[in-house]
Amino acid sequence: MEFNQGLYVVALTPVTLLLIIVSPAIGSFIGVLIDRLPRGEDVVAKASACRDCDTALRPMQMIPVISFIMQRGKCGICGQPFPTWIFYVELLAICAAVLAAIAGGDPIHVFLSALFLWVLIGLAGADLIWFRLPDILTAALAAVALGLAVAPGGIGIYDALLGAIFGAGSFALLRAGYFWLRGREGLGFGDVKLMVGLGAFVGPFDLPMLVLLGAVFGLLMALTDSLRNRSALKAAGPIPFGTALCAAAALLWLIN
Repeated sequence: MEFNQGLYVVALTPVTLLLIIVSPAIGSFIGVLIDRLPRGEDVVAKASACRDCDTALRPMQMIPVISFIMQRGKCGICGQPFPTWIFYVELLAICAAVLAAIAGGDPIHVFLSALFLWVLIGLAGADLIWFRLPDILTAALAAVALGLAVAPGGIGIYDALLGAIFGAGSFALLRAGYFWLRGREGLGFGDVKLMVGLGAFVGPFDLPMLVLLGAVFGLLMALTDSLRNRSALKAAGPIPFGTALCAAAALLWLIN
């Protein structure tokens, strides 16, 4: 069955239906990863609880999107607000599944596309909030990118490996060069690891466009901070460049 809306067609196959149905739960789990991985906490066995009063959340309080709206974004016990980014991550996960369904392709490609976007959300959120890019997520991104490369219509394993090598290698050299010149880190090692997956996704030929778009998004983020805090740019504070690169990769996925 297909749903037509303007120029877009969503093929409602069992795979796309399943992805859209589970996407809110996936978004909730991505939120857990963003919240716990940088803290070094267990992401599976540990029960969900309010960070302020440590009260365990009941099942009805953990329904993705709906619970946040019904509780007005606050803990039902202590009344402290939950981070609003949790709500946005769940919405983004749903949008990612819908976009993967719209993009279409064989079931494996649709699944890998959704997974790719979900991992990007997790990485972007972790870097934006914590300035951290968890190894497990950068490794997952590399695996999914290689899967997309060898899938029908992909760029191929050769270009994917070249993109990964050039991407991570250039960032490693940039990191080392900045440290040599300035005596301090200007680029985190997590960004180097991130470029393994992003480079494998775009390949060597689109790699300059990815970096250019990432730089533009990073500049926009810095300018936005400067509007809220006029000393932000002068202070030379850290910029979540990983978030900017993930946004650039998502845009390239969208237009390709």
